[in-house]
Amino acid sequence: MSLPHTWKRFGSTSTFTAKTASSKAHLHKPIPDDLFPRGYVIGGVHSGVKKKDTLLDLAVLLSTSPRPTSTAACFTRNAFQAAPVTVSKDVLKQTAGRARALVVNSGCANAVTGRQGLADAWAMARATDALLNPPRSSSETLVMSTGVIGQTLPISKIISALQPRGSLASVLGQGFAAWEAAARAFMTTDTFPKLRARTLSLGNGRTYRIAGIDKGAGMIHPDMAGALPHATLLGCVATDAPIAPAALQVALNYAVQRSFNAISVDGDMSTNDTVVLLANGAGVPEEENGAHEIDETRDPEAFMCFRDGLTEFMQELAQLVVRDGEGATKFVTVSVDGALSYEDAHKVASRISTSALVKTALYGEDANWGRVLAATGSVPLSAPLDPTRVSVSFVPIDGSPVLPLLVNGEPEHVDEVRAKEILSAEDLEVRIELGLGSECAKYWTCDFSYVSFPMLT
Repeated sequence: MSLPHTWKRFGSTSTFTAKTASSKAHLHKPIPDDLFPRGYVIGGVHSGVKKKDTLLDLAVLLSTSPRPTSTAACFTRNAFQAAPVTVSKDVLKQTAGRARALVVNSGCANAVTGRQGLADAWAMARATDALLNPPRSSSETLVMSTGVIGQTLPISKIISALQPRGSLASVLGQGFAAWEAAARAFMTTDTFPKLRARTLSLGNGRTYRIAGIDKGAGMIHPDMAGALPHATLLGCVATDAPIAPAALQVALNYAVQRSFNAISVDGDMSTNDTVVLLANGAGVPEEENGAHEIDETRDPEAFMCFRDGLTEFMQELAQLVVRDGEGATKFVTVSVDGALSYEDAHKVASRISTSALVKTALYGEDANWGRVLAATGSVPLSAPLDPTRVSVSFVPIDGSPVLPLLVNGEPEHVDEVRAKEILSAEDLEVRIELGLGSECAKYWTCDFSYVSFPMLT
């Protein structure tokens, strides 16, 4: 049901106008072809999962590098894990982190679909395997799906598009156009395709390339775990750097915790949340084809450069999801400093970012810092908070002075005009100092407003 933009207050004859999200068109921009990693082909088509034939709904990413491809992934912790999550976990285990392909559909989550759903996910994987050169006996394809829960896939349409002479194989490419088509095939309630690419220096005189696609606007509060120990969040990152499988998983776990596990739109975890990372070594010069893969113990400096570069890149991707949040009018950074551990700081930031009271106050541009403080104090930490050491402030993004709200447990006189200026901006930061230690964490969230949208079907 569409919601009106003008509302009458309960028990009153006055009305107020709902703010609407600004256009996100500026967040989608062309990327030079030479920034995309070597040794991959990618593409997206309409296969028939979505009803409108102008909407793309199926994508694949294939590694074509002669060097071994390393693969890592993080998956939702939701008890109702979708069939593609189950299949991808199995493939990752069977290949010992050496999968070479990814297939993605949108429009149907293939979640809570029983035995048929599992069979369909395996069918997608095996059909994609046939596009690999050379194909092997066991599957090397991870699977991701997003869309409506409880519905089965039109699997025959998908398999037809995945045939070696099907519609998808004919559009595979390496540049921006191919990557953008794949990004569009990821979309459900997203308002723009989320795609980024850049170079990555590993501190050894070598520069590699990294590219990533993600999607998500609703049902966004991921809590993904590594393969070895959520509308939906899906992410796919590929690099041509040579990284060993175990090191790749360690780097991904670290990066996901500080990026996709540090965002929230509505506080709801999906059944399908998945982030996949491939590294195929195709950026290594041909004359060094025998060069070893980077390992965290053997090459600690290069590994740390990769891990930190990956984290920064994935934070950019994750923030695109928050900016496109369903009904979002503000992009809010929650910074927690002075914690005893990163885990404590992360828990406090998460609690504030998911508080409905905080998010509605942000939408109303209300400087009610008591809501932030109440959320902070509700989190069990490794050591008790000392209220006399806690501070809260609003931080404008234009570089102008910070607005203190609470300093060492004492409330400040708040300039309401200044507070309104900060809160009326599309971007702002809420900063909390716990006064316990030196660790910190950031979380990215949005406000709560009104949502009226069609699912991209």
